[in-house]
Amino acid sequence: MATLTIEQILSTLPHRYPMLLVDRVIECDDEKRIVGIKNVTANEPFFQGHFPGNPVMPGVLQLEAMAQTGGILMVRILQATTHAGGTPYFMALDNVKFRKVVRPGDQLRIECELTQSRSRTARFVGRCLVDGQLVSEAELMCMIAKESAPA
Repeated sequence: MATLTIEQILSTLPHRYPMLLVDRVIECDDEKRIVGIKNVTANEPFFQGHFPGNPVMPGVLQLEAMAQTGGILMVRILQATTHAGGTPYFMALDNVKFRKVVRPGDQLRIECELTQSRSRTARFVGRCLVDGQLVSEAELMCMIAKESAPA
């Protein structure tokens, strides 16, 4: 089971602060399952407006964290099988549910399991947990776009 540091995540995903929402990967089998961590801190830029005096992590960012975590797995699978890279993109979301609020000081455990894969597209089931409690879940579809040549 592989683990990934922030440096390895940065070399896998194109996202950067403030949109990078995976701090560490604590489990990755490079085939079907990955678990990422996002430390939710009080100085996150979105807390300034969501909501003043009552900071809550937006649900859409929890979904983005799931997509990024699944994207890491997709890129690693693709690199291992075809030695090709690319950029992961969202394609679809289904059965999205938000169960509890996420606040500063929480640590998101982001679990993604591959349910279907074809060439450069994949479906995942994603879950975010805080202290073992389910806070959000969704079915996600992502694709890896071929890297374009530099201009």
